[in-house]
Amino acid sequence: MNDLGALKRRIASRVTATGDELIGLSNRLHDDPEVGWQEHRSSAAVAELLGDHGFVIEKPYLGLETAFRAVRATEHSRFNVGFLAEYDALPGLGHACGHNLISAMSVGGAIALSEIADEFGITITVIGTPAEEGGGGKIELLERGAFTELDFALMAHPAPVDVAEAEPFAVTHWHVQYDGRAAHAAAYPERGINANDAFVIAQLAIALLRQQLPSTVRVHGMQTRGGEAPNAIPERTEGRWYVRAETTEQLLDLEDRVTKCFEAGALATGAKLTITPESKRYSEMRTDSAALAAYRANALALGRSFDVDPIAATMNRASTDMGNVSQVVDAIHPYIGVGGDASNHQPAFADACVGEAAEQTLRDGATALAWTALDVAHVRTS
Repeated sequence: MNDLGALKRRIASRVTATGDELIGLSNRLHDDPEVGWQEHRSSAAVAELLGDHGFVIEKPYLGLETAFRAVRATEHSRFNVGFLAEYDALPGLGHACGHNLISAMSVGGAIALSEIADEFGITITVIGTPAEEGGGGKIELLERGAFTELDFALMAHPAPVDVAEAEPFAVTHWHVQYDGRAAHAAAYPERGINANDAFVIAQLAIALLRQQLPSTVRVHGMQTRGGEAPNAIPERTEGRWYVRAETTEQLLDLEDRVTKCFEAGALATGAKLTITPESKRYSEMRTDSAALAAYRANALALGRSFDVDPIAATMNRASTDMGNVSQVVDAIHPYIGVGGDASNHQPAFADACVGEAAEQTLRDGATALAWTALDVAHVRTS
């Protein structure tokens, strides 16, 4: 019988030994942020470090230029665990969601687990997944056959505080466009069709709709193009909108109601409406409860705490395409705190994802992920 305590001590020592490399990777990604589908340098850096530690790299992966798969196979494999790495940044905000730490924690956990993989019969797979921030990179990979070889998938996501269970909203991402007719706003206003008025009416309709919506849904967005000049009737307006709900079934009903609000803008103004999905729908998360319990115990053993302010803990509601992976592979997606007062998607949170506190989060996250993968493998193969 393997001594799990001794194996975990070896894993922790490996995390410590590779700490400088992992911090270097995290800082490198943080200092050179790349947005979804454009993460060429970022994906290369993550794959390169894994290759340096004996992983066999396949890049590009399944036809996606910034995706990769790294495998550390073992003879007589009894269990295949997948660590998922995200590395896309937010437009204008850099790594304000901490994906630099996600990559470093997954890489660190995978390298550390390789310390005992042969004697325990574990194949370790790291999948680099682009465009989580609205692009649905994992969904594209799923539809091309990724993840199916895994017995278990996991990753950890930075947040203000530690929260074990992810409870993300299912979400739809839309690009919304109105096309009208330009005209001089003072001389010939009657000749124009005001595409900006269409957006104003739609947003007012959505605001009124919210009164009749349950507290478990979200509708939010922004206008990215409102016109070109104050003395010209806007010919085209554009925006990006997210619709979120507790389940995919609830989301489909909500989509229909929100679509009608956008149609109201077109009907009232005569502008043409075009709604284009920016990605496929993100689904709700299906968490493996036994694996989650193992992660919680491991995090507590490392000195982490889940006794946190409930308001600070609500980052676990953020939508993620890891939800789609969890529908086909047993998975967990815990949140790990970096401390401070900032929350995700703020410039200050990007600042919090480097430095001494973030480095401790990185080490704890890598260790907890590797320990949890070992626990799950031990139970599944005993």
